[in-house]
Amino acid sequence: MSLNFFFLFFLGTVNGRSIRIPVTSQLARRRSSTCLRPLLFLFLVLFFWLQLYFTHIANSKADKGSSSADNDTVSDSISVFNMVPSAYQKYLTVKPSNFSGDNVPKVPDPYEIQRNIEKYNEMQTVLNQNIYGPLYNDSLVLVIQVHTRIMYLRHMIVSLAQAKGIENVLLVFSHDYYDDEINELVQTIDFCKVIQIFYPFSIQTHSNEFPGESPGDCPRNINKEQAIASRCNNALHPDVYGHYREAKFTQTKHHWWWKANRVFNQLEITRNHTGLVLFLEEDHYLAEDFIHVLGLMEKTARVTCPQCNIFSLGTYLKTYTYYDNAQKKEALRLVKKHQIYSSNAANSPPSPSWSFQVLPSLYQHYQKVEQTPWLSSKHNMGMAFNRSVWHEIYNCAKAFCTFDDYNWDWSLQHVSNNCLQHKLEALVMRSPRVFHIGECGVHHKSSCTSTIIISKVQKILQLASKHFYPKHLSVIFMTVKKKPLKKGNGGWGDIRDHELCLNMTIPQR
Repeated sequence: MSLNFFFLFFLGTVNGRSIRIPVTSQLARRRSSTCLRPLLFLFLVLFFWLQLYFTHIANSKADKGSSSADNDTVSDSISVFNMVPSAYQKYLTVKPSNFSGDNVPKVPDPYEIQRNIEKYNEMQTVLNQNIYGPLYNDSLVLVIQVHTRIMYLRHMIVSLAQAKGIENVLLVFSHDYYDDEINELVQTIDFCKVIQIFYPFSIQTHSNEFPGESPGDCPRNINKEQAIASRCNNALHPDVYGHYREAKFTQTKHHWWWKANRVFNQLEITRNHTGLVLFLEEDHYLAEDFIHVLGLMEKTARVTCPQCNIFSLGTYLKTYTYYDNAQKKEALRLVKKHQIYSSNAANSPPSPSWSFQVLPSLYQHYQKVEQTPWLSSKHNMGMAFNRSVWHEIYNCAKAFCTFDDYNWDWSLQHVSNNCLQHKLEALVMRSPRVFHIGECGVHHKSSCTSTIIISKVQKILQLASKHFYPKHLSVIFMTVKKKPLKKGNGGWGDIRDHELCLNMTIPQR
């Protein structure tokens, strides 16, 4: 019998009338009715039950996986917290919000924020100066560029608090976003002198006007002919790739240039300072001996590399190696295995953005420093230079401010290659003292709440601690095969950006 027969029989009647089905006899019809109707009913019940069952299993697995991921995140956070000395755990503790569930937080008034920024910048208040005394000419100054990633900033402050000699340092926090929670965190620092400065031309306070997004600005991807016809702002000056400005990208370069001018040329506390200024960002994490190592690099340069004028404590290597003299064969095996795996890229899965392998000794890199031409893509993290170097860069303001690249480091590379009488020559630590812990930002859109990388950095520094505080550094010379920078990445064709950048070089106190 056909399936059509079963289906029609199961339907029974239509409009109260029996459906006549062509069969060979009335007896066959009654037998079919007796046997097939219960079977078909059971089949449908079983089918729907199985569908519900497997759906439940799938949902349970998904919930279990999500729960497992959440548990891993919580576990990592607890592990990170427990590795911090109890005296500094206060910097990681988030205070409860003052708002209840029924209250809506007040939206900040841009004009009020602007007034607070002007007040802070005018007062130039130095916290803890009564405890730690004045800033000496040769003291270390740390300039930290801060945006909104408070979770990373908390961990950076913890790493600074544990550094030996930090009580003699001046911390300059340079903000391009005014936030009460961030300000409160910075103002609780009690282990050294602290000053806050605020970039006064931020997108936050200029959301509807330049240097933010102005209503009359040209859309990024409009072509020049259309821009001219529409008479939008800066229609005649797209970047080298034919695009128009995006405020969220131009701000970082403006902020970096403004803070450097502010520290070297405008702050009273640094007016006579001639020592090193170390440039950092909110998502950096420092080893406890970074001050010792930086001082050692400066002494080494005076003797073996007088032309070296910039020092770099961080690198962007994916594998950080602190060395010991034990297990050399195992180290070589691991390195060889890693190289084979890397060479077979076609068959290997995509590598994560960060991976760490703490290997045993090969060459005792912990006391080696490289002499090399400064490269923006490699040596821009944890870099330090003094006032004499800044004067040379400052005199090349036009080259910096008009170079068609929205990155401050690429612009500085252009200055080094095309304006400075002597190019920037760097000393770079082979085993870094500054680590990048951020997973999000201008170029990275992943989660800003993960503590996985922070946990890995903590463990690396714990294992490497026996190699800290070297007594001397041995210099090795490195040649650079990279081609000279010819043109920038664009995003900086707007003449308004050029003028704003150049105006920041005007001395004021």
